[in-house]
Amino acid sequence: MTLQEYIDNCILPRYDAFDRGHQRDHARSVISESLVLAREHHADEQMALVIAAYHDLGLSIDREHHHIHSGEILMADQQLKQWFTQEQLLTMRDAIEDHRASGKKPPRTIYGAIVAEADRQIEPYTILSRALFFGLKEQPIANFEWLFERAYQHMIDKYAEGGYMQLWLNSERNQNGLKALREIINDKTRMRTICEQIYKESISK
Repeated sequence: MTLQEYIDNCILPRYDAFDRGHQRDHARSVISESLVLAREHHADEQMALVIAAYHDLGLSIDREHHHIHSGEILMADQQLKQWFTQEQLLTMRDAIEDHRASGKKPPRTIYGAIVAEADRQIEPYTILSRALFFGLKEQPIANFEWLFERAYQHMIDKYAEGGYMQLWLNSERNQNGLKALREIINDKTRMRTICEQIYKESISK
């Protein structure tokens, strides 16, 4: 079995049990962007692949410390030792621990910066969808009004000017996405209209 086959068959399926914003499509997207950034920054692509694939596995334990648990899951996976040295595994663990958007310190290595940047995925529709429906994990029977107000406050706290989200590599894609998202956040009526569309499309499926 190759490393790619192991990731595809044994690791990515674990994401199917997570909330709608962190399922297999999210992991694949972070992997794809991480590989692009790894090439741009002359980093090891196989390491970037694994870091991205494991970065959210700790959600199976809890959300608050999922970045720590994800690193622990990577270090406990004996299969990875056939492809990586202990030093590489420790570097990958550090990168996974450093990927959270709420982290106040810069990532310790380029690999942490890569997965953090790839994980941001600042595409307004995707960001708003994830924020809107994550509320259902807290309140499974919540109505649209509650979900919207929660999502709006989250957008202010995380993505608005002065929010806690940091971009460590300042990729052009995320910079453009952040600009577009902030324009939406600054117009609550517009944001509500977009969220209503997302909500209606989801419940009609």
